[in-house]
Amino acid sequence: MIIDKIGQLLEEVKNLSAQNAEEIEALRLKYLSKKGEITALMADFRNVPADQKKEVGMKINELKQTALERINALKEQFETTDGEADGMDLTRTPYPIRLGTRHPLTIVTNEIIDIFSRMGFVLADGPEVEDDLHVFTKMNFAADHPARDMQDTFFVEQNPNDVTKNMVLRSHTSSVQARVMETSQPPIRIICPGRVYRNEAITARAHCFFHQVEGLYIDKNVSFTDLKQVLLSFAREMFGTDTKIRLRPSYFPFTEPSAEMDISCHICGGKGCGFCKHTGWVEILGCGMVDPNVLEQCGIDSKVYSGYAFGMGVERITNLKYQVSDLRMFSENDTRFLTEFESAK
Repeated sequence: MIIDKIGQLLEEVKNLSAQNAEEIEALRLKYLSKKGEITALMADFRNVPADQKKEVGMKINELKQTALERINALKEQFETTDGEADGMDLTRTPYPIRLGTRHPLTIVTNEIIDIFSRMGFVLADGPEVEDDLHVFTKMNFAADHPARDMQDTFFVEQNPNDVTKNMVLRSHTSSVQARVMETSQPPIRIICPGRVYRNEAITARAHCFFHQVEGLYIDKNVSFTDLKQVLLSFAREMFGTDTKIRLRPSYFPFTEPSAEMDISCHICGGKGCGFCKHTGWVEILGCGMVDPNVLEQCGIDSKVYSGYAFGMGVERITNLKYQVSDLRMFSENDTRFLTEFESAK
């Protein structure tokens, strides 16, 4: 009789036991699946006489509910036991998630961008894998310039018979300036942050990749005085209102005249210390007036327009602000180092 079958199954499910999750799943399939024993009872329910349907129906429901409760209890017991074996207390609230902070190079890059954005410069970007034309040729590098050698530049694809077809990892973000100049007409006022690559030994003072921010302004009647005033404003915004600057003559293929800019050491106030090598000055960037050859290479009339350009290493600026002695720390992802900048912007 179906009543006897229900009673037998009820005793079975009350005494169900399992040792692991696989056994629990097997019990669920045996009793509660579409082909399980309780489902089979429900299929036989249509053959029950009408006067017994109410009683049988109630007992089948009781059996099904008991089976569900017992199997769920086994699951809960197994999960609790498993958690205790792993040293976990599943009744505890989740551990708080420790939030990260911005990388110091990102902090400083954003600060540099913010300063120049307030002067009217807009962001420009370009590819890190670049062709020789935009990295060297349009920037007035001679065909035999040392920067084109494998000792200085990472070549992705090199063609000895036609250097213009060489593909390199860009060694400066000046390639972005070249792309903007050849596709835009003055006035142009851009800031170009990005990662660059040079074939150098990795030491505490140098790395094979680092970050630059370069700026470019081209318009009619742009002078070296305009450049000096912009750089003075930047230095005082970045390092303090008492900061002084000095410009020393230098050479770059893409600017003429060219200069390197020093700032008064903000650590010793210009009196001389170990950081500034007891000179009172620290070099932070290179700059100059855009060479007319560069303008012409990029399709800009050098007789009508002039401009200035500047470039700085973000790691260098970060070292000055936070006195980080080893450049390798910026790329090692040591959380002990990174957590020191939680209070920075």
